Amino acid sequence: MIPALAFTREVHFGHGRGRRKVLQEGPGPDSLAESPGRVPRVSRLMALAIRLEKLVRAGEVADYADVARLGHVTRARVTQIMNFLCLAPDIQEDILFLPPTERGRDPIREHHIRPIVRILDWRKQRRMWREVKVAAGRLAE
Repeated sequence: MIPALAFTREVHFGHGRGRRKVLQEGPGPDSLAESPGRVPRVSRLMALAIRLEKLVRAGEVADYADVARLGHVTRARVTQIMNFLCLAPDIQEDILFLPPTERGRDPIREHHIRPIVRILDWRKQRRMWREVKVAAGRLAE
């Protein structure tokens, strides 16, 4: 059996004259190969929480319920994401700068972080975070 081949290429559709679409070539596969992996999901969620908080503070979005409506998610899900902001600042920074995941599952996933955000004491959070990182290091090997 011959293995299937897959090609990845970004394609951008711009407007031409009138209503016709014009196909424009995106970056080539060489630029895609430069990225050594993907950003872990928890890093993206941390960045999203920070961004949403800024939008609410700036008044661009009324409140988290409005965020949920605009994002087509439940208010409970928005709360789960925004709870990342209850983490100690150094933990937030660690999460934002986790190394890229090169293959397989992310070693640190959201369910590892949820128990930490429930703790208000930042010292206890830091201890729990160290344990998660140690366990994730074992998983990555």
